[in-house]
Amino acid sequence: LLASGEVAAFTQLVLEQDVAAAAAHIAGLRARGVPLETVFLDLLGPAARCLGDMWNEDLCDFTQVTVGLWRLQQIVRELSPAFCDAAEPQYQTRRALLVPAHGEQHTFGLYMVAEFLRRAGWDVAAGPVASTAEMLVLLRDQWYAVVGISVSCDVRLEGLAAAIHAIRRASRNRGIGVMVGGPAFLERPELAALVGADASAVDGRQAALQAESLLALAARRA
Repeated sequence: LLASGEVAAFTQLVLEQDVAAAAAHIAGLRARGVPLETVFLDLLGPAARCLGDMWNEDLCDFTQVTVGLWRLQQIVRELSPAFCDAAEPQYQTRRALLVPAHGEQHTFGLYMVAEFLRRAGWDVAAGPVASTAEMLVLLRDQWYAVVGISVSCDVRLEGLAAAIHAIRRASRNRGIGVMVGGPAFLERPELAALVGADASAVDGRQAALQAESLLALAARRA
């Protein structure tokens, strides 16, 4: 449904213009019949990855990437009510905490996953925490079925296994499911098992499916 070169053109639009211009472009796609899920999976997500690639290749600087990702995040927030409109909340069991690994600067992928979980009826708390200790306090105070951690690069993997071990010890839900995601796991999915996670996902749609699987597995073990 998306034209060839659509992602590259949209990424440049996000870099060079404002949120209103990007939102108008998406409105045009929707008027052509492009579903919101396609916008999320095949345009917004790839545009964020494209920004990361441009930064790695020195085609834009950190500030440009940060502003571009901020604009993408604003677009996700604007589209959220329509995207999650069909959700049927089942908050008694579907509660998720999503956090970036300590030190992460960019959290766009995390918020994309949050939208797909909300669309599937989950109650989601998402965003940075000041420290692992603060995350553990949240897990002790409230019951969560799943915790998700986003990791962008191998450098952030240091200490992740210890953090996941601490999560399982501290969680009010003794059978909590732990998911990991981000570029580090896209390139090497086997790392998820090595750090002690239960699952990893390549995008928000798969993350929602994995979360449901972890919930079902926990119910069978109970």
